[in-house]
Amino acid sequence: MSGRIEGNEVISYNPATGAEVGRVQLAAPEDYDVNVTRAQQTFERWRMLPAPKRGEIVREIGDELRKAKQELGKLVTLEAGKIVAEGQGEVQEMIDVADFACGLSRQLYGLSMHSERPGHRMYEQWHPLGVVGIISAFNFPVAVWSWNALIALVCGDTVVWKPSLKTPLCAVAVQEICDRVLDRHGWKGVLNLAIGEDDVIGERLIRDQRIPLISATGSTRMGRYVAQVVAERLGRSLLELGGNNGVIVMDDADPDLVVRAVLFGAVGTAGQRCTSIRRLFLQKGIAARVTEKLIAAYKQIRIGDPLDPATLMGPLIDEAAVEGMMRGLANIQEQGGKILTGGKRLHIGNGENFVEPTIVQAHAGMDMLKEELFAPVLYLIEFDTLDQAISWHNDVPQGLSSAIFTTNLISAETFLSARGSDCGIANVNIGTSGAEIGGAFGGEKDTGGGRESGSDAWKAYMRRQTVTVNWSGELPLSQGIKFDVT
Repeated sequence: MSGRIEGNEVISYNPATGAEVGRVQLAAPEDYDVNVTRAQQTFERWRMLPAPKRGEIVREIGDELRKAKQELGKLVTLEAGKIVAEGQGEVQEMIDVADFACGLSRQLYGLSMHSERPGHRMYEQWHPLGVVGIISAFNFPVAVWSWNALIALVCGDTVVWKPSLKTPLCAVAVQEICDRVLDRHGWKGVLNLAIGEDDVIGERLIRDQRIPLISATGSTRMGRYVAQVVAERLGRSLLELGGNNGVIVMDDADPDLVVRAVLFGAVGTAGQRCTSIRRLFLQKGIAARVTEKLIAAYKQIRIGDPLDPATLMGPLIDEAAVEGMMRGLANIQEQGGKILTGGKRLHIGNGENFVEPTIVQAHAGMDMLKEELFAPVLYLIEFDTLDQAISWHNDVPQGLSSAIFTTNLISAETFLSARGSDCGIANVNIGTSGAEIGGAFGGEKDTGGGRESGSDAWKAYMRRQTVTVNWSGELPLSQGIKFDVT
C-alpha cells in the first residue's frame, strides 16, 4: 500500500508500518496549466539574470537544505522506507549538488574556433533552454530531482516537477524549502510542483509544446513511452531508466573487499536502486570463498524499522513490490536457479513489506538474468575467463553501472576498454552504487542514454548557438566561393 488515491487526494503510507503519513491534494488540469504558464513567464526574466547570480540563489537553496537535513532525511525514511543513514545521505547529496551547481554557474563554457575566412571570429555560446519538465521516481524521491533541477536553474531554465505518487510528501517538503529562498529574492515561479496522476498530469507534461526538455527517471517501459511522445513533437528527452548491474570478480581479487562492496550494492535501499548490484560473476578459483562469505554476511543483516539506527535494510516500497519479488523468485527457480539464502517474506511489527535479501546460484542461460527485478535479489554466476565474463555481463538489455574486482592491471584495463563493459559507468575495485555527483550519471541501451549531474551534463539543459562575427569589412565566402552580382 503506497500512494493510494482517494477522490482528489493521494494518501502516503509508511511502507514499514502501513500507517498513513499524510495526504496531498492532486493537481487538476487547470492547476497544471497555471504552473506551466507561471514557469514560462518567469523563464523570460530568469534567463536574463547572470548565471553567477542564479548560482548564488542555488547556493542559498543548499544552505536551507542544510538546515532541514535531519527533518527532511527522516521524511525520506518515513515515506520511502530508506534506513536513516540513506535518508540523510540523500539530502546531503542535494546539498552537494547545490554546491556543485553554484560553482558550475561560472563555468558554462563555449568553445572558440578558427574561421577559414580572414577577419572573422567564430565561437559557440550556450543559452537557457526554457521550461524543464522533471519526472522522478520513488526510490530517490529528492536527490535525483536535484541532479536535474539545480543544474537547470543555473543554466537559466525554470522547472515543473511531477514526483512519484508514492512519495509526494517529500516533494512538497522540498518545494517548501526552496520557496523560502525563491520568495525571498522575488523569484516565485522558478520551481513549480505538479503532483498528479500519470494520465492527467503526466500526459500533459510530456505532450506540452511549451516544455522543450523532459527528464524522466523510472522504468524502461515508462521511458519508451515518454521518448516516443516527446520525439513526436520534436522535443528533447533525458532518460534515466532500468539498471541490471553486473560485477566481475577475478581470482586475484580481495574477497573481503568484494563482500563489503556487494553487501552495500545489493542490499542497500532494499535493492531498489537503479544502480543496485544484481549479477555477480565469480571466477571459479574464488567463487567458493566469496559465496561462503556472502551467505554469512547476508544472515547477519538487520532487517526492520528503518528509523532504528541499527537497521541495515528496511522494507520494499509496497505490496506490489513484494509480490513482484516473490513472482520473480518463482520464475528463477523454474529456470534452474537455486536460492542459497533468503527469499522469504517477513512480517515485522505491523509491517508487511519486508523481505529477506536473497542470493541465487544461477547460470548464464537464465532469461531472468536479463530482467531488472527491483528487489534485493543477487545472482551468482561462475565463469572461466575474463572474455567469457564480459560477454555474459554485456548480454542484457540494460547498460547503467558495472564493476570489476581485480589486482591485475591488464584485467582492469580490458574491462575499461572498448571491448569491455558496455555501461555508462564502469568501476574498478568499488561497487556499482554510490556514483559521485562530479561525474556524468547515466547509461546505455535500455537505460536510456541520458546523462545527469556532473561533467558536461549541463549541456542537456541549454541550447548551443554557433556565432560568426565578420570584422573584416569584406564578405569572403567559405570554400573560396565567388558569388558576384555586379
